[in-house]
Amino acid sequence: MPLTHKPSAQSGVVPLLYPGDASKANVFLGGKSNLSFSRPSESLTSPADLVATKDETAPIAAGLFRMEKGKPLVYNYTYDEAKIILEGECSITDEEGTTVIAKPGDVFLFPKGTTITFESQDYLLAFYVGQRPQL
Repeated sequence: MPLTHKPSAQSGVVPLLYPGDASKANVFLGGKSNLSFSRPSESLTSPADLVATKDETAPIAAGLFRMEKGKPLVYNYTYDEAKIILEGECSITDEEGTTVIAKPGDVFLFPKGTTITFESQDYLLAFYVGQRPQL
């Protein structure tokens, strides 16, 4: 099976508004793209994920997450997800009140069942990988 390659994905993607929730007007997920694909048959079928497997028992989806200054995002993870911060910073608070200021190079693991609050005073760009079906 051939690999999937998205050249310059970090700079070639314009993340879309968080799907289906107008209250999250400052939160975006990477999907809309001006990327040239490595195989002509490829296309982005999701408004949110850059890549995803089609494995029904253990799916994996990945993309870019962007948050701009505005309302905090409270998110309950119904799947395991990892994020690496690429640009900017934000505060990340778990349900126990532990807060970390996320900066470029930081890696986070959010286990299934965790509730996390994200809040940015400027902007944040992160790459995520989650064990869930494609959005």
